[in-house]
This record gives sequence, structure tokens and C-alpha cells, in this order.
Amino acid sequence: MASSQVRLKIFPSVRSLFDKTMQIKVEGLAPNKTVQLRSKLVDDRGVTFKASALYKADKTGQVEVSSLASLGGSYTGVEPMGLFWSMAPDTPHSKLLKKNVLSPTLVELEAVSEETGELLAAETSERGYLTEGMKRIPVEEGKIRGVLFTPPGEGQFPGIIDLYTLGGGLTEPRASLLASKGYVVLALAYYGYKGLPKTPQNLDLEYFEEAVTYLKKRPEVKDSGIGIISISHSGALALSMASYFSGIAATVCINACNANTVIPLHYRDRIFPPLSPALKNFKFTETGLVDIRDVLPDPTLERNKASLIPVERASCQFLFAASEDDRNWNSVFFAKQAAEILRSHGKESFQLITYPKAGHFLEVPYMPYCPSGFHAAVGRDVVFGGEPKAHSEAQLDLWERVQRFFKSHLVNKDAT
Repeated sequence: MASSQVRLKIFPSVRSLFDKTMQIKVEGLAPNKTVQLRSKLVDDRGVTFKASALYKADKTGQVEVSSLASLGGSYTGVEPMGLFWSMAPDTPHSKLLKKNVLSPTLVELEAVSEETGELLAAETSERGYLTEGMKRIPVEEGKIRGVLFTPPGEGQFPGIIDLYTLGGGLTEPRASLLASKGYVVLALAYYGYKGLPKTPQNLDLEYFEEAVTYLKKRPEVKDSGIGIISISHSGALALSMASYFSGIAATVCINACNANTVIPLHYRDRIFPPLSPALKNFKFTETGLVDIRDVLPDPTLERNKASLIPVERASCQFLFAASEDDRNWNSVFFAKQAAEILRSHGKESFQLITYPKAGHFLEVPYMPYCPSGFHAAVGRDVVFGGEPKAHSEAQLDLWERVQRFFKSHLVNKDAT
């Protein structure tokens, strides 16, 4: 039972959007008392994620997480949101799963006496994904499958297609949080979801063309060009869409490859075979995880050029984001190569940002860092790289850049 004098408070409210910073404060402690703060959530797969940090109350008996340094635990130093981003799964190699964003992610916070283990105070933070008035609309239109998020209010908004990873099926958190900033966002599945094949023999770019057409025709979407946001395997799909479809204005590729991978990609009479992996470059970490960073070859070599996406055809703006410690593949190499191909064709229509010590899954802010997990193409657990603090800082920086990028090229742009 919690102590009656001690209070754990969350500002500005226990309810907030998942990507928002909050302040956590403990009051009513004995002066200079050492207290452990703990956080815990259970995801949609039933996996428990936890973090803890040690704080020493000030002389007034308060702990203000936003200005006081953690002395130990899951992180050290002043980290206002450390109890969120440093959470680690009880089940190794698990990535936080949130299937449906209509309900918030509940994070239990506790203040526990370091000396006795007594629970002093507790509170639950509700980390939501939808603002008041937003809509979540399941989409089964023609061949396309996904979920459409619309912001509150009348009038038209720029449209964005959100593509996720190879093993992801459909993911909603990033799409819904982007929609909360004033966009109509289609989270688009491309296999293993609602009737789409679980193991497709090939991917047809026409499917993605149908999705772009669908989004353009929505009455809520204004005619200022479509945006695309992608990560990992879907990056090559985003680059292909930008290269072949008209009306794409802005494309974000996060830790992507500039060539097709894993599954053959078809468009009309053209086939992009997947890059052939160099299996001799498979490595194992000391803990027995697979490191596949150097398995994919250079796509610009003559023997690999059939897989290379012709980004020089694109007329949109690009934002390439790449983690320097991505162990899934050499993201920085591929991003720089795509940028260089654009430049060699006289196009400066890109931004390139790299993040030291960040790993593969750059997600929305405060999403727990995922150092390793099951890889759909490899069929076993692989290492994804990165360090928790640097990775968290990269997620926060990238999220702000993505918003500025879309605002600049979709919102503050005359209708075409």
C-alpha cells in the first residue's frame, strides 16, 4: 500500500500523446531520501517492459525527474523521459507491439523506498495516439488494405502514406501520431494482413499506385502532392513510388536500402530482382545473434544494377535518415549512394541525416529501444545495433525533422 504522505504527479496530465514529453515529480519524501522510480507496461503481445532509476530527494523532499540526475538503474543523468525510452522487455528480442491505437498504452509508475522496498506512491500514465476528433477508418478498397487516420476539423489536409517494415504487417502508432499533426495518413499494409498473402512471391508496384490514387481521391485530402514515410524494407518501395508515380511531393526513407531486397518487385513490364546477399558476410555476436550488416552488396555494381531503384527519375524532395550503428544493413552507405545518384543527375532535392550510435528501428519518440529481434527474411533473431540513450535522442530529433520536412513540402507548398 502506498504511503499517504508521498505523492507521484505527472504534468501536465496523466493523459498525453505518446510522442509528448511529460514531467514526473515525487513530493512528500523525507529530505535527501533515496527513492527508486519504476516504470512498467504490458504490450499487445503480453510482453512486459520495465525500467527503473535511483534518485535522491532534495532538501524539501522532492524528486523532479526533469531536473534531477538519476544515480543508477536503467539510465543515469538528467533524463526527463528516461523511464519511458529505457524500458526493456522481460522477454529478450521483443519489440514493443501496439496493434490498435484506439486505446492508449498504459505505463505504471511507482516510487519505492530504496531502503525498505515499500511502495510509497503510484500513478498510471496514459500514452495515447489520437487527439480529440481524429478518426480511424479501416480500409479495404479494391486490393488495398490498411487504416486511414484523419485529423479533426473541416477542410482538406495533405495526404501521407505510411509504409512499415518487412515483418510488420500493419503498424498504426507512427501513422496516427503524424495524423495528429494535421495530415490524412494511410497506414498501408503490403503483405500478411487481412487477405494479403503471408509470403508473397513478388510485390506489384501497381498495388501501391492504387493506394496513392485512393488517397488522392479522398475528399479530406488536398491536392498539394502526396508524402510517403518508410522504414527498412519499405524504403525501396517508397523510392520506387517516388521514381514512377506522379504527384509524390515528399519521401522519407529511414534506414532503407536504395535497391530492392528480399522479394521481387514488379512494375508493368519491369522486374526488380532482390539484391543477392553475400552469405559469407554473415557474422555472429558473442551472444549468438546474427549480424547481417554487411550481407547486402553494392547495388551500383554492374551485376546488381537490375535491383537498383532509379531515384534519378523522381521529382519529389527526399529525406534520408540513417543510423551509423544499424546492424540490419549498411544504411549510411545506401543513403549516401542514393543522394549521390540524385546529385550526379543535377538534383539537390534531398536532405541526408546520419545518427551516431543509433540502431535500426528509429521509431516515434520514447518508444523503447529494440536492440535485437526476429528478422522475417533471416528467419531468426538478429542484432539491430545502437545504444539506448543515443538511439532515443535520434528518434526525438528525427521525429521533429520529419514534421518540418512534411510541413515544408506538403503544407507550405502551393497546390499543383
